Amino acid sequence: MAAPKKAAASPPQDKTDGGSPPEFTREQELKALRDMLLIRRFEEKAGQLYGMGAIGGFCHLYIGQEAVVVGMQMALKQGDQVITGYRDHGHMLATGMDANGVMAELTGRHGGYSKGKGGSMHMFSKEKHFYGGHGIVGAQVSLGTGLAFANHYRGNDNVSVTYFGDGAANQGQVYESFNMAELWKLPVIYVIENNRYAMGTSVSRASAQQDFSKRGVSFNIPGKQVDGMDVRAVKAAGEEAAAWCRAGKGPFILEMQTYRYRGHSMSDPAKYRTREEVEKVRHDQDPIEQVRNRLLAAKVSEQDLKAIDAEVRDIVNAAADFAQHDPEPDAAELWTDVYR
Repeated sequence: MAAPKKAAASPPQDKTDGGSPPEFTREQELKALRDMLLIRRFEEKAGQLYGMGAIGGFCHLYIGQEAVVVGMQMALKQGDQVITGYRDHGHMLATGMDANGVMAELTGRHGGYSKGKGGSMHMFSKEKHFYGGHGIVGAQVSLGTGLAFANHYRGNDNVSVTYFGDGAANQGQVYESFNMAELWKLPVIYVIENNRYAMGTSVSRASAQQDFSKRGVSFNIPGKQVDGMDVRAVKAAGEEAAAWCRAGKGPFILEMQTYRYRGHSMSDPAKYRTREEVEKVRHDQDPIEQVRNRLLAAKVSEQDLKAIDAEVRDIVNAAADFAQHDPEPDAAELWTDVYR
């Protein structure tokens, strides 16, 4: 029997409105560049530490998808909550969580956000309104809907931003959450990070409806496809969805068409796609290079851009050093914060 042919995924596309996204100011472009660079350099270092054996267990990198979380955070206000799945380091950094604490958790050290006992997929920060990091596929969607219910119940103006992937979009609990959210008009933005391959299968082979923005149609939930490689398009769509939720109109779905450059996790060789496909997306649509090129066109010097990268690298290197020298949790911490 012949081996099945690889099904190539469609590259990310902008299907928002056919026009160009709103322009950023110089300050917005610089902030977006720095925030996305922090995520990328952090993830590159995490991959390096994993290869050295300093990080164990699972490790899912966010390289290539940086514009999604950075653009969404630019659209939110203080008090809005964020919850996501296991590809979560970028979300933590975007919400302002400390790089030292995130990296230390990856290496299982006491200074980590879960005191070294949670690892890559289980970090939280109440102060930054980040509610995890969840290892069970799709589980965060129900919890994010619950956060929105709490906002609705309290009568505040906050929105729950609930991230999940194209693979998790086929989970049953996602649709139960959609139904409740629309019935009760809950302020939740469901952000589907469609990186085209879920755990390793092209969406063309795994999803009967590949337009994920339409997944809420049967529940009367509006949706929009967004170029998730353009931070400006993400911010604009995030602002539109947030305004809808804050107006009491209920949930909104954003399908972010994005792309991960690495495998599903560090143990995935990604043989289900070609190297040429990955390199083409990197060359044509890289979210960081798009911002960098716009800044260069606006007469920001190459030296200034290199200085931003150097600053970010210093932060990441310091976090890696801290994470490798911070003490491991004391044995007395074994049962602390653990239900028995």
